[in-house]
Amino acid sequence: MMDKLYLVTGANGHLGYTIAAMLRKQAKHVRGLILPKDNAKRLQELGVELYEGDVTKPASLIPFFQISDTPFKSKDVIVIHTAGIVSISQKKNTKIEAVNVYGTMNVVTESIKQKVGRFIHVSSVHAIPELQHGSIIREVNHFPYQEVMGSYAQSKAKASEFIMEKIKEGFPAIICHPSGIIGPDDIGHGHMTMMIEDYLNGFLTSRVEGAYDFVDVRDVAKGIISAAEIGHIGSCYILSGTHITLNELFDKLKDFSGRKRKIHVLPRWFAKLSAPLAEVYYRLRGLPPIYSKYSLYTLSSNSHFSYEKAGKELNYVVRPIYETLKDTVTWLADVNRVKRLRIKNFIQGLTPLKKKSR
Repeated sequence: MMDKLYLVTGANGHLGYTIAAMLRKQAKHVRGLILPKDNAKRLQELGVELYEGDVTKPASLIPFFQISDTPFKSKDVIVIHTAGIVSISQKKNTKIEAVNVYGTMNVVTESIKQKVGRFIHVSSVHAIPELQHGSIIREVNHFPYQEVMGSYAQSKAKASEFIMEKIKEGFPAIICHPSGIIGPDDIGHGHMTMMIEDYLNGFLTSRVEGAYDFVDVRDVAKGIISAAEIGHIGSCYILSGTHITLNELFDKLKDFSGRKRKIHVLPRWFAKLSAPLAEVYYRLRGLPPIYSKYSLYTLSSNSHFSYEKAGKELNYVVRPIYETLKDTVTWLADVNRVKRLRIKNFIQGLTPLKKKSR
């Protein structure tokens, strides 16, 4: 018998879909909230019960939460709120605020009305104030939005702070903070997926120096499901992955492609000057930009996040980043998003590249 009902917002997104797929593999009953006119064929194939709605329109959420005609009780309902807009733009965007902040408030308000058993909010590591270089960033329980950079980070901080206030009032919520999510099955053209795709197709010929923490979407999904099952109410969990330089990342992508594809390293000052042009270029292609002034800042910021707490309390485990890259490249080839790609056969458990002698 199905003992829980999982309500997944943003079910057609990269993370939402991966969570729904994992839950259905466990024979869990899953409802997915998708935007009207979304192509949800892949969710239908999983057996997800689909509801159209918009988190910015409270009335559209009511059917999604309705359980009166089901065998489930309110305490059996677990909400996993993944719906949101990810942006690398530093400019203020009213849509980001509307979805990430007010949309979250709407979902929380309906969850409180329905007295759900648990609520998992997908925030971001960017909601956590950055520490100086050399320090390890860990979980916090207060999110001053004035102390984080960029409209996206500020929206996630505001939403997280709202939920923390509701937790104090007895709301059974948990907050998860993923780092930079990458991995297969990203039909929404996320920034990192686009960067990998453009590089393999020969469109991306330049980069900057920098590093960041990237995490496999499947590891984040497992961590969130674990939080829903055994996480401590009122807790925050960082779900980060591997800190890697762009030099290492592109070296491995070059190996996976089976081609000698050159990429130039731009001086940071030049990259900052050309960032607005890059944003225009991708806008003309109808795609999100893969780099901007804000992303350049992020690549030079302190991105050393600890998932120690999640490891102890959620049994959270991170796979090798090279396995993630290999699976992403393979998926891009399978869905014909990369051209003339020759993928090499690699054994499991790939290890970081050794630095080449000069």
